[in-house]
Amino acid sequence: MGSGQVTTSSVSSDFQGTHVTVAGLGVSGVPAAKVLHARGAIVTVVNDGDDARAREQAAELEALGITVRLGDGATLPEGTELIVTAPGWKPDKPLFLAAERAGVPVWGDVELAWRLRGPDAAPWLAVTGTNGKTTTVQMLASILKAAGLRTAAVGNIGVSLLDAVLGDEPYDVLAVELSSYQLHWAPSLRAHSAVVLNLAPDHLDWHGSMEAYAADKGRIYEGNRVACVYNVADKLTEDLVREADVEEGCRAVGFTLGTPGPSQLGVVDGILVDRAFVENRHKNAQELAEVSDVNPPAPHNIANALAAAALARAFGVPATAVRDGLRAFRPDAHRIEHVADVDGVAYIDDSKATNTHAAEASLAAYEPIVWIAGGLAKGATFDELVAKSAQRLRGAVLFGADRGLIRDALARHAPEVPVVDLDRTDTGAMLQAVTEAKRLAQPGDTVLLAPACASMDMFTNYNQRGDAFAAAVRELEA
Repeated sequence: MGSGQVTTSSVSSDFQGTHVTVAGLGVSGVPAAKVLHARGAIVTVVNDGDDARAREQAAELEALGITVRLGDGATLPEGTELIVTAPGWKPDKPLFLAAERAGVPVWGDVELAWRLRGPDAAPWLAVTGTNGKTTTVQMLASILKAAGLRTAAVGNIGVSLLDAVLGDEPYDVLAVELSSYQLHWAPSLRAHSAVVLNLAPDHLDWHGSMEAYAADKGRIYEGNRVACVYNVADKLTEDLVREADVEEGCRAVGFTLGTPGPSQLGVVDGILVDRAFVENRHKNAQELAEVSDVNPPAPHNIANALAAAALARAFGVPATAVRDGLRAFRPDAHRIEHVADVDGVAYIDDSKATNTHAAEASLAAYEPIVWIAGGLAKGATFDELVAKSAQRLRGAVLFGADRGLIRDALARHAPEVPVVDLDRTDTGAMLQAVTEAKRLAQPGDTVLLAPACASMDMFTNYNQRGDAFAAAVRELEA
């Protein structure tokens, strides 16, 4: 890791008379526009879309005296001195190219929240990664609460960061989930401690390359004060720590599902142990919790728990709070969620497994498996996933627009696995998929919805897909 004191740009809460363009309405744009307007900025909001929802939001802002331009997110408004963008807006948009030519800085909502923190603001414990961010942040918040700290899970989930830093509630520390989009637009963010959970190809259409995606994830380590936490099993995350410019004395701390070395957290005989935040870490280890305290105790979820524990321990949380926080934690729906047992077969909903990396982790948690998969591949390939998981598969049921890609990978790497290919993309396909999976399954098997694909070809989102799976399983039970 690089070293040297990092100073952020001067944090100013005075935007009086500053011409600020807010790019995008939605969950981040509307509050950003209101906050800036309240601080005296002259705000113009630009938005690509001009639908009923956008017009409703525009009317709300115009009533406050904020200018809104709908249907034109490409042109830089005259006199703009700063752009605050919604995180999803791609860096190659004409608006940002025009800003670059004009020397106008671009911040995201995270950067704005960071700059608006007060002098006694709560430190941030920050989490990013391709998969597992939300679960890890929620585990972290649960551990911090168990230690008696005032905290909240914020950022890409839960409370908005602007609300958290500007609200009346004083926090001791914040558990912050950050996407690669948010990190791209947050140049001065400096966390107390941070983790990159894992890295796999995702959102490459937005970032342009795996290198650019990894670099944006790695921004989370810049200026860390106490610990840069990385995944021992994912060398890319350790490489990002090595490249980071951090404060003097900040440490690299690894987490592993194996026996931990010094400066690592890991697992020994079913116990989560800490060899990083203990005295004489070359000889000593601190027991934190049992694997059975992690809900559910699937391998990738134990990794999430170790990452959350590492950040909490970096903040000085006692071992008992790690155990109590993990025991109290309940995962969100559609994340390796046990729906029911029917005729000796377990039905598991991991609709949130929307890419191959997440599906691989899910498939590694069970065997034998009847796998329900398919949807929108988003440019993904499935050979590696199928090759790694082939030995666990009893059968596969495929649906969705890009199911053929998975079918072909199964033919190449698991030709003996029976495959049911459902040539339909209506929502009723889920009941047929579950019925076919029941036919293939034997007592002791797991029927696993881990689609490895996005849901939007057939469903509104992964939540609706998971709900359809659960409803189909309940129909089987009945």
